[in-house]
Amino acid sequence: MKNGFKVLDSDMHIMEPADLWEKYIDKKFKHLAPRGVISHNVRDLRMVYPDGRDWARQSVRESDVASGKNFEKNQGVYGSDAARGWTSQVQLEAMDIEGIDVAVLYPTRGLRALVVEDMDAPFAAAMARAYNDWLYDFCKQDPKRLIGAAMISTYNMNDAVEEARRCAGLGFRAVFMRAVPLVDHQWQDPYYEPLWSALEDLNLSVGLHESTGTGARQVGRRLEPNLMLRRVYAQPFEQMMALGNFCAGGIFARHPKLRAAFLEANCSWLPWLLWRLDETWELEGDVWAPDLKAKPSDYFRKHCVVSIEPDEITATKIIEQIGSANLVFSTDYPHGDSKYPEATNHFMKLPISDEIKKKVLWDNCANYYAMAA
Repeated sequence: MKNGFKVLDSDMHIMEPADLWEKYIDKKFKHLAPRGVISHNVRDLRMVYPDGRDWARQSVRESDVASGKNFEKNQGVYGSDAARGWTSQVQLEAMDIEGIDVAVLYPTRGLRALVVEDMDAPFAAAMARAYNDWLYDFCKQDPKRLIGAAMISTYNMNDAVEEARRCAGLGFRAVFMRAVPLVDHQWQDPYYEPLWSALEDLNLSVGLHESTGTGARQVGRRLEPNLMLRRVYAQPFEQMMALGNFCAGGIFARHPKLRAAFLEANCSWLPWLLWRLDETWELEGDVWAPDLKAKPSDYFRKHCVVSIEPDEITATKIIEQIGSANLVFSTDYPHGDSKYPEATNHFMKLPISDEIKKKVLWDNCANYYAMAA
């Protein structure tokens, strides 16, 4: 509770232990299991193969990441949490500091877990299962407050559907995938239809979440080696394209019970994108989007949420243009650009009404994750 408001963090992150996959992966893949790098950087996100090779393509040198005023700030903010092992208790204490009642948990190192190019499908599925088993154990300390979003491998749809069903049985409320497809199929492609159907049947939401540092297919790669610029563009641009796939590519038209979130990419681009999608649909939808029975923006309003940054002052104008029903709150703890431990305080200072704050802090997110209000 914060200032009298219930708070549901739509996209709080955990920091996985370095040996997660060594401990949890199926024994037949243990010889391939990556290990997290431990260094003076308390938020070192790198992973390596057992022989020391980089796990996935690194976009910048660690020496460049582990420097500067923001790095030093985070060393101070998160040093104690890292020293105590980023445990469930640490997570709950961070939630208490921010006034968060319930948090849906997304990965940190795990955002890089499935980005190895040409990844073997059975190995990718095993990586996802191992992460989900660990996350299930992590949430056991307080399953009413700690809610899992399951990692799903898209390298094989049978594996994806099977894991979604298993994780629904474990009490997870959503599945997550990178916003940029990791296989040669855009989200609107029939390839994914079995997964969308399964998520509808299971009443699981899908959370699209991009990452800045890795992802060979990502548009942000064009800005390397400038990580600052890559961070500006990578997540919003990939989420814009993902949202277009879902709202104008026919996914929601074919799956009327599916829900999707576009996370950690700001929300201030929304009015332009929705206008642009509607405009092009009115001109060419009869040819390119025959499944659509309504405007792309109508599908967005019915099926989607987008996370707002705690201090995203431009969001006040967005609310004036498209309303607040599709916006959700996130602290982004413990990522490098999070406003923790002042994220909720920043949000409270935005010049929006208490009624809107209530919707963004709880109601919209509870509806998206199919939780009781």
